Amino acid sequence: MPATIVQYDLEPRLLQVRNVQRITPRLVRVTLGGDDLDGFQGPAPADHVKVFFPADGAELPIMPALGPNGLIPPPPGTPRPVFRDYTVRAHRPGELDLDFVIHGEGPASTWAAQASEGQTVGVLGPRGSVLIPMDLDWYLIAGDETALPAVARFLEQIPAGRRVLAYVEVADAVEEQKLTWFADVTLTWLHRDGAEPGGTTLLLDAITAAELPPGDGFVWIAGEATTLKPIRRHLRNDRALPADAVDVDGYWKRGVQNLDHHAPDED
Repeated sequence: MPATIVQYDLEPRLLQVRNVQRITPRLVRVTLGGDDLDGFQGPAPADHVKVFFPADGAELPIMPALGPNGLIPPPPGTPRPVFRDYTVRAHRPGELDLDFVIHGEGPASTWAAQASEGQTVGVLGPRGSVLIPMDLDWYLIAGDETALPAVARFLEQIPAGRRVLAYVEVADAVEEQKLTWFADVTLTWLHRDGAEPGGTTLLLDAITAAELPPGDGFVWIAGEATTLKPIRRHLRNDRALPADAVDVDGYWKRGVQNLDHHAPDED
């Protein structure tokens, strides 16, 4: 199942808040816009950007310097950019939607909780897109609330006539969102009901119990890195799925700030 990989030139963008919408009690959707958004590309469901936030008391974020080989580290003793990775929820001409989970700590959650129209943040990326074939027989799409933007985009993009099993782990029933799709989708919401994020086997239990449809398929799962390791082993060893038919991505890790989810993660 060969995917198509598209690379883009990195372009730092300063964007302004156009709208803030509370989607659920713990999730805020921020719509960004501005002239710098011209030329933005992000067609794949899991495309993500780095979002740069102003330091306390500042109006503008510190943006990274770019050289011919990518990002240039700031000189010693100078302020460092404050950033986090976020999946694109949607983009339209002149507008970019990003969803923020409000969890009471960290620069992104703190900023999103007080975000208002006219504020400025920086955006860098995506640096590329992985375009999965949308003509397979079935898809298994799953993740926690950090992966929900990508899950939603997968469901929106998979065409009618395809079978989709989708599992989303959230805090409780009030965190469920209304999602749309054209395919034959079975969506199951998994509630932690008081358990800490990244501290359950909800996704593992659901995926090991799932009955995969016949034919050629693709699996995409994202969430807390440690909880995904047994899922990755299950898909590889028990399901014997081809490596190019599985993408399991640790978006975050308990106790680690700003996890580099591109780095190799040993099972």
